[in-house]
Amino acid sequence: MTLTAPLPGAPFFHYHDGALKVEDVPLSALAQAHGTPLFVYSQAAILHALAAYQRGLAGRNALICYAVKANSSLAILKLLAQAGCGFDIVSGGELARALAAGADAAKIVFSGIGKTRAEMLAALQAGVGCFNVESEAELETLSQVASASGHVAPVSIRVNPNVDAKTHPYISTGLKGNKFGIAHERALAAYQRAAALPGLRVAGIDCHIGSQITEEAPYLDALERILDLVQAIEAAGVAIGHIDFGGGLGIDYAGDTPPAADALWARLLARLDARGFGQRPLIIEPGRSLVGNAGACVTEVLYLKPGEQKNFCIVDAAMNDLPRPALYEAFHRIVPLRQPGAAATPATYDVVGPVCESGDWLGRDRALAVQPGDHLAVLSAGAYCMSMASQYNSRPRAAEVLVSGAQARVIRPRETLHDLMRGESA
Repeated sequence: MTLTAPLPGAPFFHYHDGALKVEDVPLSALAQAHGTPLFVYSQAAILHALAAYQRGLAGRNALICYAVKANSSLAILKLLAQAGCGFDIVSGGELARALAAGADAAKIVFSGIGKTRAEMLAALQAGVGCFNVESEAELETLSQVASASGHVAPVSIRVNPNVDAKTHPYISTGLKGNKFGIAHERALAAYQRAAALPGLRVAGIDCHIGSQITEEAPYLDALERILDLVQAIEAAGVAIGHIDFGGGLGIDYAGDTPPAADALWARLLARLDARGFGQRPLIIEPGRSLVGNAGACVTEVLYLKPGEQKNFCIVDAAMNDLPRPALYEAFHRIVPLRQPGAAATPATYDVVGPVCESGDWLGRDRALAVQPGDHLAVLSAGAYCMSMASQYNSRPRAAEVLVSGAQARVIRPRETLHDLMRGESA
């Protein structure tokens, strides 16, 4: 792949006079001002991605609930709340973050397979719009918590439709062997039980089949199975309000070609209309597709280490900053902040970090013309990077910057060594 190929995140990440810029700001200036590793996000890229969903759902009774787990930085949550989004949360901490960012609690859906009683109570007291329940045991517990606290919990049941999303097994969620949701065959009985429990009110049905999905077919297959199930549940006397179709739409990491959000929803809405569900309220839960290609991680080249079998480009970002390659063998395009001259001769490197693990790599077999002190950008780093970052090897977490046009502001300062040990005692 050459540097002339379109960058993931283009046009918001682009080369101008040989310098890599995010919107109107050179990434080299941000690295100089704030140090590295550094996460940089484009506000325009986020809103552009959201606009595709809004176009696709225009005129429909639909709520776009951003999946907070993709990137939970408060400034990004606030940006999306101001743009009209609700939020899909999976923990009490994400509930607190969404509310702190100004979310309307009635536009929050609470997913996740292991909700605690304390998290359930906090969500009930906040007035969340719906609980996406993932097991029959959870129905019983939520009913108990709601009844004891004087609440009625609105619920949808996450149904596992046994559809292969054709994605990495770690992020596939809709097959029988996955831990998520209630089996399609058990759904009718679960809904009948939910309708009979005193602390619950059936509000809808939920389905989510995976993440980084790059084909339309799994969505269409899941849609047909869910609509068949809605008909069977309502025929048995349990009314279904909304249909929550989850998220999971992929992004371009390495020439991937997922359908555009507006085109995908045109196909899905056509099927809903054809089957008589066109006026049914909808909830969707995009995450990665809103923020993934809106972010980059800037890192400095520390050392070049030649070897008999591999050449290593050692950088100051590591698996604690960007866990996806270590977790999934995920691909992120890695490019220099300044395009090399025509005379530069690239070498092939594994780009690796300082963490004491052989799994600490960011990219394998990359052609780069670099020297120590140069800077690289790891692209498509807006989702599941900072939200999964850790302090492993006692490494402070990176700073984050949000860019809008020619303006850049720090939305999370770099952690200090004091931050690493805050709350501990010797």
